[in-house]
Amino acid sequence: QVRVVESGGGLVQPGGSLRLSCAASGSIFSVTAMGWYRQAPGKQRELVAVTRNGGDTNYADSVKGRFTISRDNAKNTVYLQMNSLKPEDTAVYSCNAKLLRQGSYWGQGTQVTVAS
Repeated sequence: QVRVVESGGGLVQPGGSLRLSCAASGSIFSVTAMGWYRQAPGKQRELVAVTRNGGDTNYADSVKGRFTISRDNAKNTVYLQMNSLKPEDTAVYSCNAKLLRQGSYWGQGTQVTVAS
């Protein structure tokens, strides 16, 4: 069984920062990619950032230069450092772990609210 657990969401003022963490645990053979997605009320879920084996990363245009994804391979953990937060960043942020020959797993999500 595989678990994916996020932490670090909360309420922050515009211009502030938050750091999200996501850990995958359980019977994992190999993680091939980990990423962050978000879904705002009334909108579709969108990719925020993803990091793949070998160091390849991708970001949504809306977060480039403000968000940084990083990964601790030994801990199967991925982080999302979010700076210069804007109200439009408000959403439920969910972590996804893609595993070699084991499929894709999602966390339960963590709420990020940017408001003054």
